[in-house]
Amino acid sequence: MTTDFRFRHRVRYGECDPQQVVFNARYGDFIDIGITEYLRHMLGGIQGLNARGLDMMVVKQTKEWQGPARFDDVLEQSIRTGRVGTTSFSILTDFARLPDGAPVMKSETVYVMTLFGAAEKRPIPEDLASLLRHGVPGRLVDHAGPV
Repeated sequence: MTTDFRFRHRVRYGECDPQQVVFNARYGDFIDIGITEYLRHMLGGIQGLNARGLDMMVVKQTKEWQGPARFDDVLEQSIRTGRVGTTSFSILTDFARLPDGAPVMKSETVYVMTLFGAAEKRPIPEDLASLLRHGVPGRLVDHAGPV
């Protein structure tokens, strides 16, 4: 059993391409939705950062496909914090297809902490860095329904 935060969703028809697999660009949306849920349970969401005068911006995202996902498949993202630096941090996401657990893709998203309303880098406050390092182990958010 994973100790990562997990987020499940079902692939919708409009997310598939003419090859009948999930269109590659949709994974950026899927990753963003999963990370948004991760941060909601960790920090009170992006609003929790904004209330502190902080925000975050994506500076890099890598994706490595391992297998296809198709219409009506249930995908589970396992999400955890990777590296936490002075002004940036990474979040790692692994996608698996349920119920067989077949790997679909993995990604790393790197964020830089900024001043809310401006693209000015800011150090990550130590209490936020600690929350990021701890993550949200064992939590499952299910938007898929029955597998």
